[in-house]
Amino acid sequence: MHSARFALHRPEFLEALMRGEAKIAAITQGSTLKLRAGATLIQGGAEHPYIYRLVSGWVCRTRTLADGRNQYILIFLPGDLFAVKSMFISRHPDSVRAISDVVVERVHYKVLHEAYVRDGDVATRCTWQVMEEERRLHSWVVGLGQGSAEERVALLLMDFRGRLITADVLAEDALVYDMPLTQGELADHLGITPVHVNRVLKEFRDNGIVTVRDGHVSITDLKVLAQRAAPLLDVYERADPAYAGHLEAPTTARG
Repeated sequence: MHSARFALHRPEFLEALMRGEAKIAAITQGSTLKLRAGATLIQGGAEHPYIYRLVSGWVCRTRTLADGRNQYILIFLPGDLFAVKSMFISRHPDSVRAISDVVVERVHYKVLHEAYVRDGDVATRCTWQVMEEERRLHSWVVGLGQGSAEERVALLLMDFRGRLITADVLAEDALVYDMPLTQGELADHLGITPVHVNRVLKEFRDNGIVTVRDGHVSITDLKVLAQRAAPLLDVYERADPAYAGHLEAPTTARG
C-alpha cells in the first residue's frame, strides 16, 4: 500500500493506519457486492446500517434539492472507506450512489463499531478517513468560493490523478486515466453549468494541456495543468508530485 495515501498522517501512526486498513479489509472480506452505474447505495434522509470499502469503480455523495438541482459533494475512489458515519448517526443527510459499475465490500455498523472500540488500529483508520474527507471538503469549499472555473477543473483533474496514484491504481508517472463522470456530472460537482464545463475543457484541449473525452482523461502538459490548479492545492497536495506535478515554486494568491 502507498503510505502517501494517508494524507498528513503523523509518522508514528503510519503502522497503526496500515494495520487498521488490513484489519478492516479482513472484516469486510466475503461481503462483496457488484452494483451497476446509477445504483443507490444509501438513500438520503434514511437510516443505513452499513459502512463500505470501495474495491473498484467510482462512487459519489450527492444531495438533490426539491426543485431538482443537484450537488456532488464528494467523489470516492478505489481504496476509500466511506459511510463511516453509519456507526454514529441514525440517518444519512445525503445519498450515495455509483457513478460507474462498482465493486464494494461492506460491514454492518455494529460489527465495525465493536472492532472500533476494541482495537485501536481500526479506530485510528476510521478516524483518519473522517479527517481525510474533511480535508477534501475544506479544499473543495475554498475552490467553490474562491476558485475560477479553470482552477476548479484543473484541481479536480489533478486530484483524481493524485488519488488514483496513491491508491496504487495508476503508476506514479501516469498521464492517462479513466474518469466516468459526464460533463453534466462534472458541472454538478464543480458548481458551474455544463456549457461552462465544455468551454473550459475545450480551452484546455486547444492549448495542449489535457483532453477529456468519452470518460477518458489524457494529460498532455502536466506542468501547466498543475500550475492552473496550484492556487487551490492545499499544503499536502503542493508537496506531492502525484497532485502537483513538479511545480517549481508555490503559487502566490491572486491579487
